Amino acid sequence: MDWCIETDGLIKDYDGVRAVDGIALRVERGSFYGFLGPNGAGKSTTIKMLTGIAAPSAGSARVLGMDLRRSPLAIKRRIGVVPEDLGLFENLTGLEYLTFVGRMHGMPRQVILDRSLELLSLMGLADSGKTLTFEYSHGMRKKLAMSAAIIHDPELLFLDEPFEGVDAIASRTMRKVLERMVERGATIFLTSHILDIVERLCSHVGIIVQGRIAAQGRLEDVAAGGRLEDAFVAAAGAPAESDAGLSWLESR
Repeated sequence: MDWCIETDGLIKDYDGVRAVDGIALRVERGSFYGFLGPNGAGKSTTIKMLTGIAAPSAGSARVLGMDLRRSPLAIKRRIGVVPEDLGLFENLTGLEYLTFVGRMHGMPRQVILDRSLELLSLMGLADSGKTLTFEYSHGMRKKLAMSAAIIHDPELLFLDEPFEGVDAIASRTMRKVLERMVERGATIFLTSHILDIVERLCSHVGIIVQGRIAAQGRLEDVAAGGRLEDAFVAAAGAPAESDAGLSWLESR
């Protein structure tokens, strides 16, 4: 199998607390991989390790065929990231920020300009191209972060909750862009709490619970012919049906 991401025994500790506990991920090249888990399960920490933002405490990882510890810069040149905190530069305009990212990737100036203008238009940000990013709404910031992540046409794209706070029109546009990237051979690693979007987009899923992989494989295999939500709830160890448990909601 041609793995785009392959980890063995990957661990991350924070002040004695184990956030990720020896996970073994297998992400096929060219797949759309949904990485799911309850809040605090270790999803964002895993992305931070795989993208070089946080160093693993133990274990190994290969990304795009390269060792994560030995080739961090080479990996970063070939990936795109929409991180948990977005990481935008507040005092740049949208166009300036995309230009900066393009230059960091060594792209020709005219290509940067052409792609930046095309991305701003596609994401509905063309009229905000001269507005500083600190004035952007949350949804606008998400769309700019997505634009910056794909401007250099990465082979592997990491997305940490990219659809949160994004309106339905922009969400559809972003989904179509991501689907097109996968059609062209890119690999996408997505975390999202919106299981409907995961079911619609992803070919493979992994479920992490308390820092450990609870299930992993093709979506239809993990869902076992049923709904992904049911498989997720079962993997997380929660009861399939639970009472709301609020006294004022009890029937009279």
